[in-house]
Amino acid sequence: MRLSEATWTEVAALDGDLALLPVGSTEQHGPHAPLGTDALNAESVAEAGADAFDGEVVVGPTIPVGVAEEHRAFDGTLWVSPDTFRAYVRETIESLAHHGFDRVVVVNGHGGNIDALAELCRRVSRTGDVYAVAFTWFDAVGDHSSDMGHGGPLETALLRHTHPELVREDRIDEARDGGADRWGEWVSGVNLAHDSDEFTDNGVVGDPAEGDADRGAELESLAAEALASLLDAVERRQLD
Repeated sequence: MRLSEATWTEVAALDGDLALLPVGSTEQHGPHAPLGTDALNAESVAEAGADAFDGEVVVGPTIPVGVAEEHRAFDGTLWVSPDTFRAYVRETIESLAHHGFDRVVVVNGHGGNIDALAELCRRVSRTGDVYAVAFTWFDAVGDHSSDMGHGGPLETALLRHTHPELVREDRIDEARDGGADRWGEWVSGVNLAHDSDEFTDNGVVGDPAEGDADRGAELESLAAEALASLLDAVERRQLD
């Protein structure tokens, strides 16, 4: 059930305690992919995971703005501080718990959110009346994960599968030619670049041409299967 499409009486009639909360970002993804890529991909994976799960789970509304100041040089990027982000996600989780959905999996689509989500899920699980964990879809797609860039093959592939009308196909060559091969500028294990425009001219990392719709379908299937397995584990977990 998608929470935003349900009535309160339909929610009241549910008997389960599981919820998925998609979290993304509104930030540049090169000249070919929309600013909402991370939010769109998180939502797609959350819905696919809910469909793959053999049980009852609600899918909350997607949180569209995250920790993304590293992309501030590119027009349209929005961001909030880690403190604001953690507070907003935590209070949303607590709202779900108030209505009985006290086992929550946050489905994340943005790398910049990872540290903040891990910290807040630990904190809310230790101090609140809810158990929460964070799941980042591109870390759960097997060998494909090594190709994760930014606006690169994985994100572009998933978009081509789920929202093909939003990919500017005529700009794929431009995206590849102006992009970087890897994230950051590394010396002695330290990334010297705090912002993405320091190492990529157009915001892209990786080759989006290597992510077609068939690969996107495989990515969605792998992520959905992994998410369904996680939901099963969270449902069965014994909590104090």
